[in-house]
Amino acid sequence: MDLDLRKVRYFVAVAELLHFGRAAERLHIAQPVLSRQIRALEKDLGAELFVRDSHGVTLTDAGRQLIAESRELLASAEGARRRVLRAARGPRRLVVGFRAGVVVTEALRAFRAEHPDVETTARRLEWDDQERLLLDGTLDIAYVRSPFREEGLELRPLYTESRVVMLQAGHRLAGKPELSLADLDGETWLRYALPGPGDLPVRTVEEKFECVAAGTGITLVPHSVAEQYSRSDISYVPVVDAEPDQVLLAWAAGRRSPLVAAFTDIAEAAAAVRD
Repeated sequence: MDLDLRKVRYFVAVAELLHFGRAAERLHIAQPVLSRQIRALEKDLGAELFVRDSHGVTLTDAGRQLIAESRELLASAEGARRRVLRAARGPRRLVVGFRAGVVVTEALRAFRAEHPDVETTARRLEWDDQERLLLDGTLDIAYVRSPFREEGLELRPLYTESRVVMLQAGHRLAGKPELSLADLDGETWLRYALPGPGDLPVRTVEEKFECVAAGTGITLVPHSVAEQYSRSDISYVPVVDAEPDQVLLAWAAGRRSPLVAAFTDIAEAAAAVRD
């Protein structure tokens, strides 16, 4: 049985809205048609995906598993479509993603020197879109940092760097030559992903700056971020026992084109010189 991606898209709409009527409106189809397509998908899979009763619509265990799989599946299909269109239309192009603090200038300059016929573009990433933009074909390759989901990606470690704590300039520990994690006990932490009790979630490095400068919390950042972003209302202090930050190259699994392979070699050579 081949999985029908159109039915999967219909399923995702219902799973996100938990309402057949609103999902049908989003998809611009009639509700009876949508219901038939979901029933057909359940028959194809041999599993019930939704519980439908007077209280509304909820996902079954099978439905929760499928929604976890569906977004990556649809992103991969969209990525394949984009790459095929790109190959058909030309010219050759390479889009490189990078996280805050990562300098890609040298690698891009070397790549352009070797491949002057290739259009190259660099795009800044945030932690929560690095996997999606690789899987859906927006990016060909990217410099990523943890945390990220490895599913569907191939990874090549490049280098590690020490981390520093970002503090408000008036913080009691600002200006110290170095600190340990124990020195920071009791502080409110700003976290990108899965914050613990008492931690505050943030999405971008710019949000970190604003929260730290306001005295809302503190956070660890790679040393390169501290080098690139200087503000009079923020202080950076090395944390000697903080786990190093790792920078890796990532691309969609099984889709390493000759251009991606060439850029990987250049990026590894640039990282080796950096070390």
